[in-house]
Amino acid sequence: MFPSVESRYNAWVREHYRFLLRSAWALTGSRAIAEDVVQDCFAAAWRHREQLKQATSARAWLFQIMRRHAFRHMVPGPVSIDDPDLPEPVAPETGLDDKLDVVKALARIAPIHREVLVLYYFDDMPTARMAEALEIAPGTVLSRLARARDALKLAMGAGTPAQPAVQAEGNVLPLRKI
Repeated sequence: MFPSVESRYNAWVREHYRFLLRSAWALTGSRAIAEDVVQDCFAAAWRHREQLKQATSARAWLFQIMRRHAFRHMVPGPVSIDDPDLPEPVAPETGLDDKLDVVKALARIAPIHREVLVLYYFDDMPTARMAEALEIAPGTVLSRLARARDALKLAMGAGTPAQPAVQAEGNVLPLRKI
């Protein structure tokens, strides 16, 4: 018996939802926005499912779609500086807990750096699959990862651009085995 369209869609969502939600949350910094982004992603992906050439590439393909939707949610529309409804900028908190919180630190770095860190460390995606998902060369993935690690260190207060933190080999726990 052939599975129904609805059961195939439900299986697809079950298989990829957590990955996409984690990635969207890390990119947007908001769970509510991430949930909207993932819903938009699945709706768009299902409408255009015939564009997926290989089932093995589904995760990377879905990430591409989710990423585009996340950036659409993150980019505000045109804003006037004189707008009275515009909230006052808030100074970032600089407590020790905030500096050690990786999620808050991720929110303070550029989205192109955030996404490679999320894919590599949180989703354990190999660099070749990351290159496919981000539509960039594998070498570019590696250079973005290096820059992203440096940016994350700065965001967590481990050093400054002029004077990076000195790390003893034995005292540093890598995020991932190399």
